[in-house]
Amino acid sequence: MMQIYPAHAAEALEFNKVCQLLKQKCRTDAARERVEQLRFHTRLEYVEKALLQTSEFKSTLQGSDHFPNDFTRNLQKELRLLSVQNAVLGGDQLLAFQQLALNMRDILLWFKRHNELFPSLRSLTEKISYEKQITEIISSVIDDLGNVRDNASRELMQIRSDLARTRQELRKTFEVILRKLSKQGYLADISEGFLNGRRTVAIFAEHKRVVKGILHGESDSQRTVFIEPEETIELNNEVFSLERSESREIQRILAQTTAALSAWHQHLEAYYQVSGIFDFVRAKALLAQDMDASMPRLSAHPGVQLIKAFHPLLYLHNKQSGKPVMPLNITLDKHSRILIISGPNAGGKTVSMKTVGLLQLMTQAGLLISADENSEIGIFKQLMIHIGDTQSIEHELSTYSAHLRDMKYFMDFANGKTLFFIDELGSGSDPNLGGAFAEAIVEELSGKHSFGIITTHYLNLKVMAGKVPGIINGAMMFDEEQLEPLYRLNIGKPGSSYTFAIAQRSGLSQKVIERARQITDRGHFKLDKMLLQTEQQSVRLTGKEKDLDNLIQENQRLKEQYEVLTDKERLKQHYATLKLQNQIKKEELDYLRDMERKFKQIIHDWKRADNKQDVIQAAENVLFKKRQIQANAAMAKKADKNFDVLGGEPTVGALVRHKVNHQVGRVEEMRDNKRGIIRIGQMPFNVNLEEWVVVRAKEKPAKQKK
Repeated sequence: MMQIYPAHAAEALEFNKVCQLLKQKCRTDAARERVEQLRFHTRLEYVEKALLQTSEFKSTLQGSDHFPNDFTRNLQKELRLLSVQNAVLGGDQLLAFQQLALNMRDILLWFKRHNELFPSLRSLTEKISYEKQITEIISSVIDDLGNVRDNASRELMQIRSDLARTRQELRKTFEVILRKLSKQGYLADISEGFLNGRRTVAIFAEHKRVVKGILHGESDSQRTVFIEPEETIELNNEVFSLERSESREIQRILAQTTAALSAWHQHLEAYYQVSGIFDFVRAKALLAQDMDASMPRLSAHPGVQLIKAFHPLLYLHNKQSGKPVMPLNITLDKHSRILIISGPNAGGKTVSMKTVGLLQLMTQAGLLISADENSEIGIFKQLMIHIGDTQSIEHELSTYSAHLRDMKYFMDFANGKTLFFIDELGSGSDPNLGGAFAEAIVEELSGKHSFGIITTHYLNLKVMAGKVPGIINGAMMFDEEQLEPLYRLNIGKPGSSYTFAIAQRSGLSQKVIERARQITDRGHFKLDKMLLQTEQQSVRLTGKEKDLDNLIQENQRLKEQYEVLTDKERLKQHYATLKLQNQIKKEELDYLRDMERKFKQIIHDWKRADNKQDVIQAAENVLFKKRQIQANAAMAKKADKNFDVLGGEPTVGALVRHKVNHQVGRVEEMRDNKRGIIRIGQMPFNVNLEEWVVVRAKEKPAKQKK
């Protein structure tokens, strides 16, 4: 089993909350007990088997053929009784064992029907065999409602036959008495009842001496008495006697059946255990379905490679509220063993660290994780954490003393198979001294070849990534303009704490901020400023990449439109040629051949051109030349009416007009002397600026009042 430090490490990483969600998915006590007994295994074979079973069961949830693990009753008490000599199980308990056996039969048939599609799940039933004698023993004496059958024995059949006949005779006799007393006006409103297991008539108290029989009681108001008529006394006695005989015979049959079933106690115990395991695996699969979890690739060597990973609890919370979760990509291997995450407070450093820790625990507990299936998880022997305030009042330890106590344990016991997490290393002490101790601790852990993640604000730890092998930087991205964390981890670069930016945006006095800048060590401030600028450039670059992706998608859409346009025009020209080929003139044939040549040239240019917009423009000129000329004339007339031509070189923000189609737009960006970005309406276009001329909007004359 994995060794974890401190004892509450799993709880600090919120593994207990995952277990609570898992327990809610369980339907049986046996499955819930397995959740409570979850451990973090270090044997690769065990972890792989548990993950494969869950992954296979998850695939059955998406299919149409339901996996028949439908038995959910708790039979622990009944199984104990079955092993006790002379114990007697009731009809309902025997029926439950029959249902358990039949459910195991259905599971075995399901696997037989699906052949070898689910080998890991099927391995759970390797030592299980369905014994039909179990169901035959029970079904021969117990019906579908849990009652003992009439034909369970000859004696019982005879007793129940006599009992039915006697009850019928008693009913007829009693009805005669009721009609007689009713005519005489002796019956009370309720007419009859049952007292002490005997059928009685209800008569008014003043007539109780008139009706012969045994008085069994009276009503609370004493106005009604209940008498057993003397004509039915013998019949009631006979019914009572037969019912006792029936009860004794049923008890004998149940004892005999229980004794016969006890021979199959081990089989039933195995059925029950396997049913609980299947319910446990089902619960894990359902939880994985909720978390959009999958099975990662496993490695016997320590290491972590998470691709598009999410904190599962955060994912579930945000899914309910409709919020997105930023994916996390982290790799810890022999070349990059220790990741130092920096960035502003509340930027997601601790969440990123906890995500890695929780997913590692879930994997080694046999749970699927909320990450891409191409992720790879290694097996660790130890997991150590230091997260949050560990101040101990009981042991009179300050926060920093408790911090150093944990660090001592880390350095004493960490090795190459240890995964550690330290939140805010060195905090709680003098910044200079704390930073020095933090650097020494990281060097020691790196020398032990341990794997881990550290969050910090210390600049000296950020600098270590360039000096100490195996240590890498990571920065939580931050939008300085909006003053909002982006919750994205950028590996390879240290992050700024944004101390001055956050202070300025929060409204703190500029005088105080400037004084703080003066007090701050120049080298420290210069490095933090450099980190801030680097990170902001990265944020802007990410935005440019998104814009580029959008342009590529728009380019693909235009390409598809062009191809559809080309196909339609070809078809149109083909039909026109067939219809008019006997009437067409030589010049028209030459024109069509020229069009075909131009089409081929356009397609050839499309495949080779970098600027697809120019090719599209050429195609439009070929296909709609006349229409374009008319449209250009209309646009020119409209432009002359609304704009004056100024001439000169275009600048950012200037209105410009195309020299051919006379469209008007505004310059948003200058790429070089010849190209720029012009926005026409809502659409930006990358254009050749030599084709545009600077204009200005004409002032509209004021309307004269009448």
